[in-house]
Amino acid sequence: MSDAPEVKATSNGISPPSFHLPLPDRPEIITANIQKLTELTPNPRHRFIFKALVKHLHQFVNETSLTTDEWMAAIDFLTRTGQKCTPLRQETILLSDVLGVSALVDALNNPVAGGATENSVLGPFYTEDAADVDFGESIASEGKGDYMYVEGRILTTNGLPIPNAIIETWETDDHGFYDTQYADRSHPDCRGRLRSDDDGKFGYRAVVPVAYPIPGDGPVGELLLLLGRHNMRPNHLHMMVEAPGFHKLVTAFYPEGCDYLRSDCVFGVKKSLVVNLKDVVDDEETRKRGFPQGGSFKLLQYDIVLLTEDQSATIRAGVEERYTITQDHKSNKS
Repeated sequence: MSDAPEVKATSNGISPPSFHLPLPDRPEIITANIQKLTELTPNPRHRFIFKALVKHLHQFVNETSLTTDEWMAAIDFLTRTGQKCTPLRQETILLSDVLGVSALVDALNNPVAGGATENSVLGPFYTEDAADVDFGESIASEGKGDYMYVEGRILTTNGLPIPNAIIETWETDDHGFYDTQYADRSHPDCRGRLRSDDDGKFGYRAVVPVAYPIPGDGPVGELLLLLGRHNMRPNHLHMMVEAPGFHKLVTAFYPEGCDYLRSDCVFGVKKSLVVNLKDVVDDEETRKRGFPQGGSFKLLQYDIVLLTEDQSATIRAGVEERYTITQDHKSNKS
């Protein structure tokens, strides 16, 4: 006989509810029982979220008369979505992106006013290992694409400079791939971390972004084919800006003229974020900017305006209040 101690299965320590639950002999009793149990959730916000989730999820199942095979297919899809994730690939974020959930959450949580720069989706290709880049230096190794110089200022809504703001930026190369999509990735490329100077100015060398397909070799790619949707994103440059006392901005800039601007598969484009790239055809100026091959380059100029944390909280509170009034009005009419 084994000398190993006997191990028994144990509960999570929570006792049965004190109230009566009828046996779920009918479909509607199942929904009613889970809602009663959800009332036990200690945290009010968690309780609110899960009551709404159960309500709408059960409504969806009833409305669609979901079959067992369809339910199992959905379980398999979600399982494979999780299994596709790695430290450098986030298939679950990609799923949220193509369903418009990421863009919706971002829009609801980051309303702007006073000329502040609008947000855009983070996307699944942000990493925390970007190298520090000095003012005017390059985030991309040579040969990664056509030259582009990015410059502007980080400002308050009053037009005052914000010095020492941390700017994370990343993009694809001219093949339409992020560095994380290369199996032999040895270091970060086409991404960097820099800071604004004392006058709020920033500047760095990059490459002209190109339109690209989101990964199609996983469950999300299968889903888009099932829905008859393309998997293309318009060309864009990601930027994320942080400074003490200011609301963190996650955004991206989309050069005008791309065929996919209005049908971005992750719904990230906003009118204010569509930018013009200026052609600078001047070999001397190109070399002066640090581009070793000279010739010409594209120039992206954009001033980024941040909200303070207090401004952001005030705007969000106003939006939430208007939403509550609207919902109450709808409830009273019904």
